Amino acid sequence: MPNLSNKPNRIPPFHTVQTRARRDGWTPHRQAEFICHLAQMRCVLTAAREVGMGRESAYRLRTRDGAESFSAAWGAALAKPEQFQLRIDACDRARTAIRPDRKVTLGELDWRYQTGIWIVQMRRGQYAGMRRKADNCALLAMASRLGKSQMRWDAGLAV
Repeated sequence: MPNLSNKPNRIPPFHTVQTRARRDGWTPHRQAEFICHLAQMRCVLTAAREVGMGRESAYRLRTRDGAESFSAAWGAALAKPEQFQLRIDACDRARTAIRPDRKVTLGELDWRYQTGIWIVQMRRGQYAGMRRKADNCALLAMASRLGKSQMRWDAGLAV
């Protein structure tokens, strides 16, 4: 288990929740900023207002399909620094949710590849920024599935 005692606001890397493309909706960038503000303020209402969204829509976003990683980051953001076990459990859940499962659809793998993994950067308990990292695991899983379906299709033509 990782030792998080020296990192007061450790937020695990996470995937954003897949939503419809709307400029005024929960974009991947807005979701990542929400988690950043949530980690700093520890108030869902205030964090949602900071990104221009409502509290109720944030809770609905958390319960959507494919929100496991986002929900784990939310839990880690709300955990107090002295609640080590809650933060460790949230980090474990997020780490598990980042790995593409074999039951993930190609559409979800494509979403994960395009939006990447979001990393919250906190310094001394304050929001210092965020960055997006490419999700190479999703890309390789998608390429593997597409390669297998191509091989099956080629084998059908050869017969």
